[in-house]
Amino acid sequence: MKKQLAALGMAVAITASSASALDLFGGEDGLSLHGSFQTDMLIPQTDNTIGSTTDDGKFLTNTYLDLWLQYKKFSAGARLEYLDHPLPGFEPDFKGWGVPYFYIRGEVYKGIEITAGDFYDSFGSGMIFRAYEERALGIDNSIRGGRIRITTLDGLVFKALGGVQRRYWHWDTDSWLMGSDVEGELSKWIKSIGKAGVTWKVGGSWLLHHEKDEVVMVPGTDYRLNLPHAVNAGDVRTRLNYKSFGLYAEYAFKGQDPIANNNYTYRKGNAAMLSLSWMQRGKSLMLQARRSDNMNFRSDRGLTGNSGQINNYPPFTTQHTYSLPSLYPYATQIGGEWAFQGEFAINFKRHTLMGGAYGTRFRLNASRVHSLPTADRTSPMGSNGKGCGFFKMGHVVYQDINVMMEKRLTKPFTLTLMYMNQLYDKAAIEGEGDRIHANIFVAEGRWTITPRTTLRVEAQYMNTKEDEGDWIYGLAELAFSPHWAFSISDLYNCGETNVHYYQGGVTGSFGANRFNVSYGRTRAGFNCSGGVCRWVPATRGVTISYNYAF
Repeated sequence: MKKQLAALGMAVAITASSASALDLFGGEDGLSLHGSFQTDMLIPQTDNTIGSTTDDGKFLTNTYLDLWLQYKKFSAGARLEYLDHPLPGFEPDFKGWGVPYFYIRGEVYKGIEITAGDFYDSFGSGMIFRAYEERALGIDNSIRGGRIRITTLDGLVFKALGGVQRRYWHWDTDSWLMGSDVEGELSKWIKSIGKAGVTWKVGGSWLLHHEKDEVVMVPGTDYRLNLPHAVNAGDVRTRLNYKSFGLYAEYAFKGQDPIANNNYTYRKGNAAMLSLSWMQRGKSLMLQARRSDNMNFRSDRGLTGNSGQINNYPPFTTQHTYSLPSLYPYATQIGGEWAFQGEFAINFKRHTLMGGAYGTRFRLNASRVHSLPTADRTSPMGSNGKGCGFFKMGHVVYQDINVMMEKRLTKPFTLTLMYMNQLYDKAAIEGEGDRIHANIFVAEGRWTITPRTTLRVEAQYMNTKEDEGDWIYGLAELAFSPHWAFSISDLYNCGETNVHYYQGGVTGSFGANRFNVSYGRTRAGFNCSGGVCRWVPATRGVTISYNYAF
């Protein structure tokens, strides 16, 4: 406990002193120091009712300190991470502390930028490569190596990179990546396209993953798998915009890549995505479809879970912010799925039949995800795997139809209503459980009491006969702009367990400083972002969060 507090205090002291360092380094020479400090802390309590068994009073924290120097078009920085006693639910290898991220970056010549050290990047939408950080999920798959980015030609961007991927506190030099990406804007080179008001971009990527050989035997035989040392992946894409219309299409492929997640089969992978959009004043329409098959790409063929992911597939489902619609979030099944999403939104003008005195906003969204027939069963280890026709689909693993209306009834009061019908195949998504059919109702009211005082209340109800049955959620939040906000909430299972998950907290914001202190229970469940999920166990206790940036 003393070591943890000492380390946290040191980080705070460094952050506080850096504010004066900013003035010290800044000036006529253009040299400046920037940084940010983030810490999330939990002092847990045992609660047998919800299954929270962490030792009482044990201090847990995820703490990050970023510092970087900026001089004209050059920068250099590093990050200190203290995760030696992490918050509950993170994988065992997440634990540790040190400086796992450092870099130097600069424009060495006009339009030529070079990065050495650790960096994040993405090719296209990330179907073959995306290195990113998501602290809430414990994801940091940054690349340690080098990157060059060239923009000397107008309308053309070229990137090339190489290095090893971070996996918690480990960088495996026996597994490395190299690749390149190019994207050009045709409307800048073909004048007739540009004059017609069309913006047209095309791009392509290539990535090579090289990994040393290892002994993997087929159970019950003397057969050793002949594992490829190098796996190639690539994609091509185009983006077209004309007036109110937009189109984005991308196709990706991956060579033979036997890994633990596909039971060491040799079938190649591919993915295709199409997105159409239309927008006019007060109206918008979006339609999307994507098929992915055997595109789980890892920097270590034996890894499972969230570590070692080279690529990323955001879900084609609505990312809900309300509590009950988020109880059963969808995680992308990149082993294979057909995903569809459509959304229509319209703003009805004031002083019309639907708009009323202050206008009305209406949104309809629908998502539907099918498994692939090949993903419904496991192919024999060492085989070429099972394929299926491009348009063949398996059973529905997720469906979400939701409609939302936001209407200002009086000048100080706004009402938001939402209905959602959900189908969630818990066995397919989580590995066990039932198919859950749920109807969810949400009502939110926002009352501006004074120009700086706002009261917001939520009432939510979920009806389902599966899993734990019905849920009720209520929240009240009183905000005193711009500094203070106080909230109380209760998530209650009125179906099977009859357990209350109560919370109370206060949030403060003062300039670059923001903190939150709360106490209560947190339900066990999945925390998801961008189609990737982390299991969070049930907890009760005091939670403290603090953020500072300069």
